[in-house]
Amino acid sequence: MTRSTRSLVLLAAAGAVLLALVAVLAFRIAQQQAVSATDRAATQLARDNAGLFASELQKFRLLPLVLTEYPDVRAMLETGDAATIGRINSRLELLARRTDAAAIYVLTAQGRTVAASNHRLPTSFVGQDYGFRPYFQGAIRDGGAELFALGTVSGRPGLYLARRIGDAARPLGVIVVKIEFEAMQAAWARQQGDTIVTDRHGVVIVTSRPEWRFATIGQLGPAARAAIRTTRQYGDLPLAALPLAIDGRTARMGGEASASRIATTGLPLAGAQLRALFPLDPAMRSARASAWLVSFGALVLIAGTLLLLWRARERRLLQIAAQRALEGQVAERTAELRETNAQLVAESAERARADQRYRAAREELAQANRLGSLGQITAGVAHEINQPVAAIRSFAENAQGFLAKGDGVRAEGNLTRIVELTQRIGTITAELRNFARKRAPGTGPVDVDAAIESTLLLIGDRVRAQGVTLERTGETGLHVTADRVRLEQILINLIQNALDALAERERAVIRIATARAGDQVEIDVTDNGPGVSAHLRDQLFMPFVTGRDEGLGLGLPIARNIARDFGVQFMPLPSILFGRTSLCRILIRLLSPIMF
Repeated sequence: MTRSTRSLVLLAAAGAVLLALVAVLAFRIAQQQAVSATDRAATQLARDNAGLFASELQKFRLLPLVLTEYPDVRAMLETGDAATIGRINSRLELLARRTDAAAIYVLTAQGRTVAASNHRLPTSFVGQDYGFRPYFQGAIRDGGAELFALGTVSGRPGLYLARRIGDAARPLGVIVVKIEFEAMQAAWARQQGDTIVTDRHGVVIVTSRPEWRFATIGQLGPAARAAIRTTRQYGDLPLAALPLAIDGRTARMGGEASASRIATTGLPLAGAQLRALFPLDPAMRSARASAWLVSFGALVLIAGTLLLLWRARERRLLQIAAQRALEGQVAERTAELRETNAQLVAESAERARADQRYRAAREELAQANRLGSLGQITAGVAHEINQPVAAIRSFAENAQGFLAKGDGVRAEGNLTRIVELTQRIGTITAELRNFARKRAPGTGPVDVDAAIESTLLLIGDRVRAQGVTLERTGETGLHVTADRVRLEQILINLIQNALDALAERERAVIRIATARAGDQVEIDVTDNGPGVSAHLRDQLFMPFVTGRDEGLGLGLPIARNIARDFGVQFMPLPSILFGRTSLCRILIRLLSPIMF
């Protein structure tokens, strides 16, 4: 037997044991629930029927009390008048019919019946002597008595309710009401379960099973049987014991396999008890069905669990086999990937070096473009410097004359002007030096207005010398993320291109406009020159493509590359109208976030 087979057998054995335990527990719990449910039903049946019995007693117990106070009854017992007796017979007959009493009759103090509700019947009680009856003797002695017995004349069983008429010193007689329980027994017989009422001797006097009536719960002792014979309470009935075995709350009739649960309660009748027997079989059948259902559910669950475990084990074995095969493939593929990766690393390193050389070349080209622009800027910058130098000399000579005359105030004013002009020269040379310096590119916050002012400081003399009107429009105080020197290089290239396009043109205008659009900043450099030729528009940003014989065709490609390094767009718009003159418009759209 393989290890897998042994594991499966052990799992099956464990499942069988678990199923057996679940089944035993389910049947035990179901039996307990069935017994509890039957006990509740028996208790409820006993409580309901005891209430019905007590209600019936209470209704009839009022009759003798009322009749003892009836004046004609007393007059009849005192005088024995025939007319009064006739009226009392009629009245008792009517009262018995309306109250459903079996009989109502009046006894003298000696126990002889003088009036009765059944005076018209052959079994009339009139003239009968009931002085031997315990209910008569108890009523004369104690004022009231109750007794369940067989009728000595009618032979019908019933409960006799007796009340004394008159006081104990001079009793006039006794009024008796007889109650029969046949209607109640019939109602109980239609219920599920059995109900029995026993007297103080254990004799069944009212029951839902007619064949049990006047049987006894257990054997009667000789003394009890003699007392019953003396009073003729149950006539000559044998009063045999019921074949009913009672063990705690379980009752079982002899010869019957089924058991019942019994509930006992007291009654408002001296020595009487009511017992309700409720069959246990219906609840047990339902409980067993539930237990079988639970056991079947447990069987399905355990079998399903075992099946899932078996399938999981099979899948695990398949996974192990597949994993081993996969590990071999992975090892083989890993070797291939290592070789490929080594090649890719070498190629990537070579591409990185090529990209670094390309970036260095682009930066060298931009530096060369800046240095090339210096040739055109230098003459203007020299003129910008010569003017302050000439002014400084003039102010210095004048200051000497003022000092010679002792005019210190005016000499101080000239010296202040000399300082201001010297600062201007320093600013011009610093901008020129900063523009020409070769350094690593980097981005940061740039003041757009300051970049434009620095551009005009470097190239403004050429603009003025060419007679071009420079207009500055739009918003101020804008900041972007860029490299200031390279942004100035873009603006210088665009303005120089515009100046070249405006050569020999009257009323030449260059406009620099700035605007904010959401989180963007737009810088427009436009002129009213002739625009770009149609055949050059698609090649405008290709290196060495130019519309001028002396041009190199590098200004716009370099400007676009610098803009791309900023992460922005650089786009030509050659068909915008400015007034009535065609112009070429270059738009720099800075998409980087505004810093301030």
